[in-house]
Amino acid sequence: MGFWKKWFGRKKTEEASDGQDWEDAVAYDGSEVDFTDSVQRRQYVEECLEQAADAAREKDLLSGEYAQVTSYLTDIDEIEALPEEEREALNGIARRMVSFVRERERYQGKKNRMKDADYYRLRQQEDQIQQGIDKLKECERYGALVQEDMKRLDRERHAYAYRRTELETMMDNLRGMAFIFLTALAACVLMLLVLQFAFQMNTKIGYVLAGGAAAVAVTVLWIKYTDAEREKHRVINAVNRLILLQNKVKIRYVNNKNLQEYLCLKYNTESGQALEKLWKQYQQEKEERKVYAEAEAKLDYYQKQLLARMSNYHIADPGRWTNQPEALLDKREMVEIRHELILRRQALRKQMDYNDGVAGRARGEIMDIVKRYPAYGEEILAMAGKYEDG
Repeated sequence: MGFWKKWFGRKKTEEASDGQDWEDAVAYDGSEVDFTDSVQRRQYVEECLEQAADAAREKDLLSGEYAQVTSYLTDIDEIEALPEEEREALNGIARRMVSFVRERERYQGKKNRMKDADYYRLRQQEDQIQQGIDKLKECERYGALVQEDMKRLDRERHAYAYRRTELETMMDNLRGMAFIFLTALAACVLMLLVLQFAFQMNTKIGYVLAGGAAAVAVTVLWIKYTDAEREKHRVINAVNRLILLQNKVKIRYVNNKNLQEYLCLKYNTESGQALEKLWKQYQQEKEERKVYAEAEAKLDYYQKQLLARMSNYHIADPGRWTNQPEALLDKREMVEIRHELILRRQALRKQMDYNDGVAGRARGEIMDIVKRYPAYGEEILAMAGKYEDG
C-alpha cells in the first residue's frame, strides 16, 4: 500500500484539507506516474484494478442483503394485501402463538426458579422424598427428645453428686464430733478420778452423768452417721443407675444422629424443613415446567401452521414471521418494521452506489490510460482480463 499512498495520498490529503469528507468518492490522479516505466505503469494499473475488484465484491455482498431486505418489504405488502378472511385466519394463528410466547417468557423470566440440578435430583428421588421428609422430621423430633432426656439425666447426676458430697462432709463432721465427745468424756473421767482419790469426794453421780451424756451423744452421732452412710450408698447406687441409663440414651442419640446425617446426605439437605420446602418448590416447578413444555409444543405446532398457511401466498421468507407474530396483529409494529427495512435498504443502496462509483472510476481511469498510451493498451487490457477472470 506504500505505492498507493505515494500516488493517491496527496490528492486525498488535499481534499481532506479542503474540508471534504473521507467518504467522498475515490479520485485517481496519474499525472505523476511515468507510464513509460513498466514498473510504475503496472503498479498503478494493478492498484486501479484492485480497487475495482474490491468495490465489485463489496457490491455483490451488499446486493444479496439488498435483495433480502427488498423481499421482506415485498412480504409485508403481500401480507397486507391479503383478503380479510385470509388475514383473519392468519391473525388467529398469530394470536395463539403470541399467547404461548408470553407463557414461555413468563416462565423464563421468573425469579427464584429452581436450579436444574436440584430439579432433576428430586425427580430421580420423587417416589422417596415424602418418606424421606417424614423420616428426617421424626429423627429431628426424636433427637430433640433424647437431648432433653440427656440434659435431665445430667442434671439429676449432678444433683446426686452434690448430695454425695454433702453426706461425705456430714459423715466427716460426725466422726469429728464423736472424737470430741470421747475426748471430753475422757477428760471428765480423769477429773472425777482426781476429785475422788485426791480430795476424797463422792463422784458416783458424776460418773453416771458423764457416762449417760457420752452414751446419748455417741448414740445420736452413730444413728446420724449410719443414716448418712445408708443414704450415701443409695446415692451411689442411683448415680450408677443414671450412668447406665445415660449410656443407653447416648447410644440411641448417636444412632439417631447417624441416621439423620445419612438422610441429609442422601437427600442433599440440611433439615427436614428445608427438604419439605424444596419438595413443595419442586412440585410447583414441575407443574410450571409441564405448562411450559405444553406451551412450547403448541407454539411449535402453530409455527408450522403459520408456515403452511403462508406458503400458500407469495411470501419469500415465511419463517421470518414465526419469530415476530406480534407484527401480524399490531399495525404500529408492522409500520415500524417497514420503516426500519426502508432505512436499511436506503443505506444499502447508498453503499452500492458508492462502490459502483469506485469501480466505474477505476475502469474509466484504466480506459483513459489505454487511450493515452495505446502502445501499452494490449498489456493493460490483458491485466484487466486476468482480474475479471479471477
